[in-house]
Amino acid sequence: MKTAIKMSFTGKLGMGLLLLLMAMITVTSCKKDYYKDTGLAKANFNGTILQYLESKPLHFDTLAKIIKLAGMENTFNNEEITFFAPPDPTIQVSIRGLNQRLLSIGRDTVSKLEDIKPQAWKILLSSYIFKGTNRLKDYRQVDTLALDTYAGQGYLAYNNVPYNIGVVYHDAKNDNIVIKYAGYRQLMISYIPDWTNPKKYWINALVSSSDINPKNGIVHALKIERHAFGFNTGIFSEIALQYGIGN
Repeated sequence: MKTAIKMSFTGKLGMGLLLLLMAMITVTSCKKDYYKDTGLAKANFNGTILQYLESKPLHFDTLAKIIKLAGMENTFNNEEITFFAPPDPTIQVSIRGLNQRLLSIGRDTVSKLEDIKPQAWKILLSSYIFKGTNRLKDYRQVDTLALDTYAGQGYLAYNNVPYNIGVVYHDAKNDNIVIKYAGYRQLMISYIPDWTNPKKYWINALVSSSDINPKNGIVHALKIERHAFGFNTGIFSEIALQYGIGN
């Protein structure tokens, strides 16, 4: 949301007006509809997380199939979890990357989801699952350009791999005026390849729709852009190859 600010501020009165406007923008940003881009805005869902994903075949048809191939129906139907849901196109990106890798080494490519072993799917899915329920309001602020001040927080995923999760506070902009951190807020989950250098080389995935609330947890739907299932195609390919491809 853009807020027009086209007046000059002088003296105490000007400063007071500026502070008031900043407060108004902040309040407005808190009311912003975070459920944008994917059309998944309805927060409450009268069913389990798996049932929710199955109810959105345009976005999660492949994801729901992978959950079943991994034998994780119980996790998504009965356990209390927070799930950062990768949309189907992100899975297709990683499979294309895997097939390029297979062609480069002279092997048959993947033609169906079943060609990838269940254990590989389980490990990859577990990167997006966290025990307990956390909404956007429960996470700390993160700014990748100011990690000493706004570092987000480390969380262990379902597979005990550490990730960083935080809320990006976007700037409010209008013409030549920028108000730092006064814009809308957006969740981000980050894979950190090297925890000996925990502030470098992050692979970030932004959330498009947050705080979707099925019966047994919370779903945060990831943006399609700039994300590959597994956090990049290299990770996906290594795990798939580790557990074997094909029958």
